[in-house]
Amino acid sequence: MKQDIHPKYQTVQVTCMTCGTQFETRSTRKELRVDVCSKCHPFYSGEQRLMDTAGQVDRFMKRLQTTQTKQSEAARKTTPAQPPKKSLYQEVFGEEKSAQ
Repeated sequence: MKQDIHPKYQTVQVTCMTCGTQFETRSTRKELRVDVCSKCHPFYSGEQRLMDTAGQVDRFMKRLQTTQTKQSEAARKTTPAQPPKKSLYQEVFGEEKSAQ
């Protein structure tokens, strides 16, 4: 192996940005930050938690709400179906022709 061409492999502190947990590992980087670790990830913890990454959940809920209001307004605007029009014969004579 050639000398002085490889990055320095060292022990680093990994910090979880969600729960603040810190643990050590080895890496060529000086510091590592992760969004979710094994202590707070729903798969490992068995607990469902809503993780809002840059307001994505808020944006989704806002879109969902606007869609639901548009659907309810459209349902209110639709008029009920009108009964079928009477035939010309019914309008003139008031009754339907009997089949002879």
